[in-house]
Amino acid sequence: MELRWDPILQEWVMVSNVREERPWRPEGFCPFCPGMSETGYGWDVVLVENRYPMLTPKPPNKGVSRWPYIKAPAYGKCLILVETPKHDLDDISDLGLRDIVKVIKKVVNVVLDAERSRFNYVLWFRNKGKEVGVSLTHPHSQIYVLPFIPSKIARELKSSREWFKARGNCLFCTIINEEIKAKSRVVYKNDCFIAFVPFWAHWPFEVHIYSLRHVGKVSELDNNEIYFLSDALKKVLQGLKKVFNKPMPYVMVMHQSPLRGDYPYYHLHIEIYGMYRVSGMLKYAAGMELGGGNFTYDTTPEHVASILREAIGKVGINDK
Repeated sequence: MELRWDPILQEWVMVSNVREERPWRPEGFCPFCPGMSETGYGWDVVLVENRYPMLTPKPPNKGVSRWPYIKAPAYGKCLILVETPKHDLDDISDLGLRDIVKVIKKVVNVVLDAERSRFNYVLWFRNKGKEVGVSLTHPHSQIYVLPFIPSKIARELKSSREWFKARGNCLFCTIINEEIKAKSRVVYKNDCFIAFVPFWAHWPFEVHIYSLRHVGKVSELDNNEIYFLSDALKKVLQGLKKVFNKPMPYVMVMHQSPLRGDYPYYHLHIEIYGMYRVSGMLKYAAGMELGGGNFTYDTTPEHVASILREAIGKVGINDK
């Protein structure tokens, strides 16, 4: 278990030989259900350590580095956020709003705890569907507490810092204002958050959820904002299911400011990558995307937004 530096792309790769040992959709057994050794009883949402981590608080010796092959200790945490005791729920969006609030507050607590440590970043993400390699189907998400800033967030920090220096305002706030004026890509908006298919969408049903207030980290949200974030997540994810009247495989990732330093130019948001094309076929990242680094898009974000907006309009209220 170690970190290896890619000197060409200038980013860290996490290497762990324990990952191959993790169970793959075992029949008749779920380590996340109530009463198991990892979870116990009497919980609505529970946070457990990943038994097959990429990072650990006590990493082994990193070994010898020799330029250009640099190694570093895989220092950090890999946590599993089990979102409900109910094994047979399809998605976090099937929970009531108050239960989704509990999930987000668990994420907030991890961020607050990590801020008191020497870690650099907290990445909350959710993988949905066998198509994206989910090995256990019990509703859960993951939290990586990292010693480095993920490379995609680092690119966003660089571009938003350059915008801020040149124009004196937030790039993300500018995007929010443009989307509100354009209307054509907005799929949902409540008192505190806006959801839209970005002008530059990469994945077929890609949706970004932005805080209307300029905040950097999820730990800066008040209780009212956490409630409305839960509402936005529920509406968007339920809408994605209604588009094809079946669950859509997706990856959801929270982008927030790093734990160290001052980032007045960065803006909290969640990115959801819905992976079915408008035709209902699965979108794969292939030669141009993986090899060239540039995505192809088979329709227009405006058309996708209109489909998803209509689907979200059919979502009922389930505030338990």
